[in-house]
Amino acid sequence: MTAVLVHGVPETAALWDPLVAALDRDDVAALALPGFGCPLPDGFEPTMHVYADWLAGELAGFDEVDLVAHDWGALLALRVLADQPANVRSWAVDAGDLADDHRWHDTALVLQTPGEGEALIEALVSLPDEDRVAALVGLGVPVEAAPALVDGIDATMGVAVLGLYRSATRIGIEWGPGIDRFQGPGLVVESGRDPYRSPGLAHRLAERTGAEVLDLPEAGHWWMLEDPVGIARALEGFWASA
Repeated sequence: MTAVLVHGVPETAALWDPLVAALDRDDVAALALPGFGCPLPDGFEPTMHVYADWLAGELAGFDEVDLVAHDWGALLALRVLADQPANVRSWAVDAGDLADDHRWHDTALVLQTPGEGEALIEALVSLPDEDRVAALVGLGVPVEAAPALVDGIDATMGVAVLGLYRSATRIGIEWGPGIDRFQGPGLVVESGRDPYRSPGLAHRLAERTGAEVLDLPEAGHWWMLEDPVGIARALEGFWASA
């Protein structure tokens, strides 16, 4: 049994380091999405469909999986779970429900706009490390965790980010129906102070899939960094009951 952790955007697998240290298990694998702190393979087109296929292939390499996914990693997990992978014993995501009423947050809309998205990426990539750290802290990343996250923010990640968002303008319509095929014990994380979340959609996803809800009313987007020990205990309790 392996706990497989999948990060989001614009992050690297280092996102999970504090949580991994707090977990009372040594069978943990934090995956690195191609282009996020690592190269994009030759011929790899950074779209949501290609990344979902990549994640499915990675998960297939494990005997049995407790899947934990955040942000874009969670969206990719929703697509993979729709195909009912037999080796995923349990899943935990911080995504909201996907349906035809899905609406992207303001930053996503900028990234999806030609010219504006490139300008935003260029501004972020060109900042000195200390300014990028300050920017992440301003968005809610804890001060002690921010330096590890800026290491992978580069032009390669920028290409991957733009590819993901621009392939996903219709994600609710394209991937929403698959959620009705989910199987296995699920946990939906609801972070109450996450500016990139639509209120209520986490609970709607839980109702639709029969999942439990981990309500974190004071947590922001990076809930796993804000209280890694508390999250570790919550996940361990969920896994013990799965």
